[in-house]
Amino acid sequence: MNITDRIKTDVLVIGGGIAGLMASIKAAANGAEVIIAEKAHVARSGSGATGNDHFLCYIPELHGNINVVIKEVANSQTALCGEPEMIRYHLERTFDIIREWDEWGINMKPTGKYECSGHAFPGKPKIWLKYAGANQKKVLMKKAKEMGVKFLNHHPSIALVGDYQKVRGAVLLDTSQVEPSLKVISAKAVIMATGCSTRLYNNEASPGWMFNQAYCPACAGALAQGWRIGAKMVNLDLPNRHAGTKYFARCGKATWAGVYRYTNGKPVGPFVTEPNEMYGDMTSDIWGTVFTDVMHNGTGPVYLDFTGLTEKGFAYMHKGLISEGLTAQLDYMEKYGIDPQKDAIEFQQYEPHLFSRGFDIKTDGSTSIKGLYAAGDTIGNFRGGISGAAIFGASCGEHAAEWVKNHACDEIEVDNSTVEKCRSLCSDFMSRSNDGASWNEANLALQQIMSNYAPAAPNHVRSETLFNAGIKYLADLRKNVLAELSTPCSHTLMRAMETLDLIDVGEIVMHAARERKESRALHQRADYTFTNPLLTGKFLQIWRNDRGIHTEWRDKRA
Repeated sequence: MNITDRIKTDVLVIGGGIAGLMASIKAAANGAEVIIAEKAHVARSGSGATGNDHFLCYIPELHGNINVVIKEVANSQTALCGEPEMIRYHLERTFDIIREWDEWGINMKPTGKYECSGHAFPGKPKIWLKYAGANQKKVLMKKAKEMGVKFLNHHPSIALVGDYQKVRGAVLLDTSQVEPSLKVISAKAVIMATGCSTRLYNNEASPGWMFNQAYCPACAGALAQGWRIGAKMVNLDLPNRHAGTKYFARCGKATWAGVYRYTNGKPVGPFVTEPNEMYGDMTSDIWGTVFTDVMHNGTGPVYLDFTGLTEKGFAYMHKGLISEGLTAQLDYMEKYGIDPQKDAIEFQQYEPHLFSRGFDIKTDGSTSIKGLYAAGDTIGNFRGGISGAAIFGASCGEHAAEWVKNHACDEIEVDNSTVEKCRSLCSDFMSRSNDGASWNEANLALQQIMSNYAPAAPNHVRSETLFNAGIKYLADLRKNVLAELSTPCSHTLMRAMETLDLIDVGEIVMHAARERKESRALHQRADYTFTNPLLTGKFLQIWRNDRGIHTEWRDKRA
């Protein structure tokens, strides 16, 4: 396995999604030399690759007092892992970012004015800005190029270089050719912005088909690689499950303007009885397990019914679905004659994934490791989707550039032992015959172990005995992967390294969940069936160092 290049830079951004691009733009604007390392291609990478149409925000002219919005966030789907300090900081910065995006070419006023809709209770303040985000990646990539940011497409990170105190760079896998190679990047600051972790659990929409995902198909590298150098994580013990159209695993349920109904026409929730494109139906945000519950108890399925939605409402919804990036689904519906004006659409709950579970950061984006920052779906103490990625990506970039200025005289010494471990591992996988095991066999085995031994509610419970068995089986799986996996090309080698990262993340989940000795949200335990009020308002930190794995409860920062 050749090392084709050793590169030095001020700031290395790992991941070219919304968070990564905003981080790179702001770091470059503050005088730093910046490289983005992206697993795919920055033009179409990340969960916002094809668009978005909702931006969690505080706009003074719409909302007045910021505390009004903070109160609504506390009643929203973002509340469970939200930290008051982070929420306020995020909201205070949103209007500045909104105006910047509009100036750069992302239309933040598609109706001619700032307008909020979706994810809202009738009669209550609306806090999600409706915008036209289909071109957001194109615009942000162009801005990054203008700022002098350098791009390494098809270069996923496979290891951070550093110790339990400080990060010094990363080892990248060059998959741009059939024959893979490595690059070693020395950096004074590293920003992890790879997105949420998927492919941990059996796919709910289409079992066995791992890439039918509502988000990027695997972004576990940030958490696993941060974990290996000692970064503190939070909320990995609390599973997250999104919902959307049945079998067609896509986000965007707030863009669909209808009423969730049982087959007899009765509304499932109490919030709306007639469709309204300005509010949607908050039932699925408040009763997150509804689509699974009704199938389990036999009262389902649940359909989103659009009867009564005006022509103007349908046009508003259709435009929003395009901005949200759901063009493939719209094309499918047109091809097969599925018309929301005539047909109700069934919804379902998807498999668990780690969205806004991960790095414990401060408002400046810094982690517990010096020089290491994190933004977007990889952070564990705030959830804000695209807007969260934009705001904390920007914060990371600004403060990473400041860190570089304050450490301008520091020499970056890359520990060659980490590089050699990566080279040896990749060489082993590539040198085996094609008779070896494939990465997807290993990934499916991982999904089976996680689904059986760290399952997420509803209708599934966890326990210490299950976690103990699962941790043992994950160790067995890693041993077999290291001994038997074969990767004939750069693409399969990339997937193999992803799978090893996912196994690490699976272990973090099990260790953290074992420590949470209570039942809360989708973490339901057979051996601790109650919710412990003494743990409300606290986050469970987990990290590792040369002395082992550690956990600690900390208070949420007000």
